[in-house]
Amino acid sequence: MQIKSRSIVSVLSAVTFALVFLGFMAQAADIGGTWAWTTPGRQGGEPRKTTLKLKVEGEKLTGTLITLNRQGEPQETAISEGKVKGNEISFQVVREFNNNRMVTKYSGKVEGDTIKGKIEFERNGETMSRDWEAKREAEKK
Repeated sequence: MQIKSRSIVSVLSAVTFALVFLGFMAQAADIGGTWAWTTPGRQGGEPRKTTLKLKVEGEKLTGTLITLNRQGEPQETAISEGKVKGNEISFQVVREFNNNRMVTKYSGKVEGDTIKGKIEFERNGETMSRDWEAKREAEKK
C-alpha cells in the first residue's frame, strides 16, 4: 500500500509541475500583440500616442516602438535586448539624434491587458525614470 501512495504522490507532483509550467508558458505567449499609451505633449501640447508591437518566442521579446516625430509622421524603432520571464518584460530602444545616442530602457509586468512598469533614460548626465502603463489594443480585422 505504501508503494501505491508514493506512486500517486509522484504522479500528482508531476501533474502539478506540468500545469504550473504550462501556466507560465501561456502567460508569456499572451504578451505578444499591440500595446499603446499616451504621454503628455511638450509645453502643454496635445498628448502623444506611443504604440508598441511585440512578438514573443520563448523568453525572447522582439518588436517595434512607434511614435510620432515632430512633423506628426509615424517613426518606427526596433526594440533590442528584449526579454520575457513569466509575466515580466524588459527591452530597450536606441535612437540617434544629431550624432547623440539615446538609450531608453523599459521594464514592466503584464497583468491581463495591461503592462505597468518603469522607463529609464539619461538626461544631462543623470539617470531619470518615470512610470508607464500600456493597454492592449484590439487586433484590426
